[in-house]
Amino acid sequence: MAEATRNQLAGVIGHASKPPSRTLVTGKRAGLGGLVALLARGLVTLACGAVFSLGLADRLSAGTVCRDEIFEGVPFTVCRVQAGQDLRVFLTAPDGQPYGSFARLAAELARRGERMVFAMNAGMFHPNQRPVGLYVENGEIHAPLMTRAGPGNFGMLPNGVFCILPQRFAVVESQRFAFAPLPCRAATQSGPMLVIDGALHPRFLPESTSALIRNGVGVTADGQTAFFAIANRPVTFYAFARFFRDYLGVPQALYLDGSLSRLYARELGRSDWGRPMGPIVALVEPLPEAEAPKPEGE
Repeated sequence: MAEATRNQLAGVIGHASKPPSRTLVTGKRAGLGGLVALLARGLVTLACGAVFSLGLADRLSAGTVCRDEIFEGVPFTVCRVQAGQDLRVFLTAPDGQPYGSFARLAAELARRGERMVFAMNAGMFHPNQRPVGLYVENGEIHAPLMTRAGPGNFGMLPNGVFCILPQRFAVVESQRFAFAPLPCRAATQSGPMLVIDGALHPRFLPESTSALIRNGVGVTADGQTAFFAIANRPVTFYAFARFFRDYLGVPQALYLDGSLSRLYARELGRSDWGRPMGPIVALVEPLPEAEAPKPEGE
């Protein structure tokens, strides 16, 4: 991103006077022993999750991008993207209207000689399909960062930003992003965060009964891999967050949406449909030569 764009981003979100606290514990302060125990449990959890993540990476080798997985009896579909692959976000079609569907985006990409490998809804949006929070496409800011608490899942702080950088991915809590903006090539803000520094969002409860079809994104500690996941049957926030932390082994994960969550996965023959979407994230590749559009007259 050019220096002017970085300055524009800083102007949109403002400057924080000090970095936000990394502490997510509420209530009375834990003693030193409790803190040590908490950190130990977190390290064990992340270590176990890393084992699962390595196993998943092995199963997704040989060109496979998306795969169905089972975690504690719940079916999920996971799509893996490596840094450097052509992952993009999409919102507005050439006619000025939101794409709104996988079919419309696929048609436009085919016109350009490209196709989707996989795609997913990428964050919450207003009734006019415009993003609720920060949205960056091709280095251009189309909607500003939102850091205030508010109604609904988006306003259940902490929320966060998924950022596509030239050489890595990042999921960053929104207040941290406001204090230290990243030069994202593309970004989408959503909420709540699912996993923050290896800890589940403090408002997620194991005993919750609120279950929906949900989708989200998590990023590995080195920023080289992003996992996009969708639950194939209703799950709670707590169970969905644990899937990212304890199965995929990612230290940072962000909720993208629920109820209207959907996935396109070409290799699985899957293309979910429903009411119009807002932002879409998609892994793109060139059309095979046999399928590429021919110039007029051929």
